[in-house]
Amino acid sequence: MIGKYSAKLDDKGRLFVPAKLRQELGETFFVTLGVNCGHRCLTIYTAPEWQRLSDNFNALSISQRAGATSLIFMNAAECAPDKQFRFTLTQFLTQYAGIRRDVMIVGRAGQAEIWDAEEFAAFEAENLSPEKLLASLEAIGL
Repeated sequence: MIGKYSAKLDDKGRLFVPAKLRQELGETFFVTLGVNCGHRCLTIYTAPEWQRLSDNFNALSISQRAGATSLIFMNAAECAPDKQFRFTLTQFLTQYAGIRRDVMIVGRAGQAEIWDAEEFAAFEAENLSPEKLLASLEAIGL
């Protein structure tokens, strides 16, 4: 998944799935807590990616499953968009990410993230420097 898309949370807490992400996300996907460079956001996982995470989680020992790792699963929402391609976010998830009304949905390789638009603008401003971009390219082997 790539790109960034602006959206608005409606009065019922629903978001519209951008057309370019509909096929990649599939009929059902999962939204849970996320973090990127110290900023709170939400992470969207496709069903196959969520299954992979679940399998990895279930392979952990009981002591490893405690704490923050389990928070990702206990606060997740399974989303199945309606006929207008809208899906609902829980009140907890919107509060966690500080989402008010204006939202940015951004692709991040195999996942996507949902950000409050102002928080995303701050994140982007912090990270749009030649030095940080170069470090990111080096981290992924370019």
